[in-house]
Amino acid sequence: MAKQQGDGSDHEQDLAKEKAKAIAAAKAKAAAAAKAKAAAGAAETAKPEETPSPNQPLLDKYIKVIHEHLGEDVLEAAYINRLSKDVPTLVAKRTTYYKVAQFLKYNEQLGFDYLSELHGTDFGTHMEVYVHLYSYKNDQPVALKVKLDRDHPEIESLVPLWPGANWPECEAYDLLGIRFQGHPNLIRIFLGENWVGHPLRKDYEPYDVEV
Repeated sequence: MAKQQGDGSDHEQDLAKEKAKAIAAAKAKAAAAAKAKAAAGAAETAKPEETPSPNQPLLDKYIKVIHEHLGEDVLEAAYINRLSKDVPTLVAKRTTYYKVAQFLKYNEQLGFDYLSELHGTDFGTHMEVYVHLYSYKNDQPVALKVKLDRDHPEIESLVPLWPGANWPECEAYDLLGIRFQGHPNLIRIFLGENWVGHPLRKDYEPYDVEV
């Protein structure tokens, strides 16, 4: 009887050991699976390194020339706009916008003689004026931006530098309420002077709800 009891006890111990081994193996397998899943997720979310923009040397050139002649405090930022054909983009301060624009046109190393586009955007917290320029002499593009106070969006007109800014500035005035100081004839070209409000502003509400 004692022998039988001893054999039963040994069997129970063997079962307990096997159970413990099975539990440990299951835990190790679960931990390995979780680690593999985390690694896969990290690989999926990791952003691949961006290749340098072919226009980076142009941006470096613009910044260098501007800093040499106008100082290092006339720009708020400068970057390559990946969403707009990698155009080199300069962000001027509100107080230096016209000076930078004038320099971009008349500096011999830059010579941006053509304004191809000008538009405004309401970001809710502020407004921006965005200008596309092109140098036929150098076959090079640049974009010039400036941020404006949303409650009083005013900035110098570029018409004295590029007459082609005339209608685009009128459009930005008509649809966003941006005023361009020194514009020769700033008028509403779509909606008329009696229209209430500016339809491209984030807070625009039609005066006549039936319209």
